[in-house]
Amino acid sequence: MAFIITFLGKGGTGRTTVAIAAAKQLSSLGQRVLLVGQDSGPALSILLGASLGGEPQEIEPNFQAVQLETTVLLERSWEDVKQLEAQYLRSPTLKNVYGQELSVLPGMDSALALNSIREYDKSNKYDVIIYDSNSSQDTLRMLGMPEILSWYFRRFRQVMADSDLGKALSPFIQPLTSAILNVSWTADELAQQPTNQSTQMLEQGKSAVADPNRVASYLVTSSDPTAIATAKYFWGSAQQVGLTVGGVLLNQSSGEEALATEFAPLKVSALPTQSSADDWQTLMAALPDFKQAAKAPRPITIDIAARQVRLFLPGFNKKQVKLTQYGPEVTVEAGDQRRNILLPPQLSGQPVKGAKFQDQYLIVSF
Repeated sequence: MAFIITFLGKGGTGRTTVAIAAAKQLSSLGQRVLLVGQDSGPALSILLGASLGGEPQEIEPNFQAVQLETTVLLERSWEDVKQLEAQYLRSPTLKNVYGQELSVLPGMDSALALNSIREYDKSNKYDVIIYDSNSSQDTLRMLGMPEILSWYFRRFRQVMADSDLGKALSPFIQPLTSAILNVSWTADELAQQPTNQSTQMLEQGKSAVADPNRVASYLVTSSDPTAIATAKYFWGSAQQVGLTVGGVLLNQSSGEEALATEFAPLKVSALPTQSSADDWQTLMAALPDFKQAAKAPRPITIDIAARQVRLFLPGFNKKQVKLTQYGPEVTVEAGDQRRNILLPPQLSGQPVKGAKFQDQYLIVSF
């Protein structure tokens, strides 16, 4: 399994340059590195001095790079969908629809990128995967997909099963699946079987994002107040999707001491300006040890003995947070991110007794 790193920050702060420097640094240490670029523009190819395509190509020893092409990924995924349909339906209908005919819907590029990263990770060809996206907001939405989709699967599957429509259709499920599909499922089996693989995949994705030894992000900022405020916003937003932020990279600026208070307890590392386009060594030498991300505050901790859930939400205050409870789940809204927390059995069903902000933590008591 690879260690996945991404960088968050305002556009123009040098996230792509830092991503390349990180790839060069880690590959020079003997790590097998894949740099994944989401932006279809020429910037990444120019900085690397190589013409990138949809397949990984070697840039240096231990260092490969790939530029994701959404239309190609869509065609590839569409073929997988058609094979799945042919497996279950007696008379497949999608075989006459081709991936080239499909349009890319909003959000689909992020889903395809996430699946590509999953496949590169699964290949076991890389020790480190560095993801450089179009925007930090897209990155957070992408990494939050496993959590969001698992919530929809969990809630709406149960809602359908408990509805009058679901109960009315239940007696007809077995004969219908027998007549139309290549299998014969009962209502309960239909509710479970088609989503088992998807649910397992989503749970694996949630576990990976929540593990700082598997996935970590770093904030990139300049000394510009807007860039600093944006980095702080992404810091808090990352916690909402369960993503650990391991540190702050102050790019092409000095004054890391002044930022130490702004981003405490994260470590702030100042990165020098490149003397030339080919001068990567000084930038590489200034980068932190990315494996130290595991020492950063965890986005969420659940203390069963104290009957508390603690969420690390830097950049937000109590007025910006909305807390709601539904059965065994607590939903926290902060910024434009929503997090659904499935409580452990010891706290499930217990009403929220109180919530307070303390040292950048939202502490929810049961």
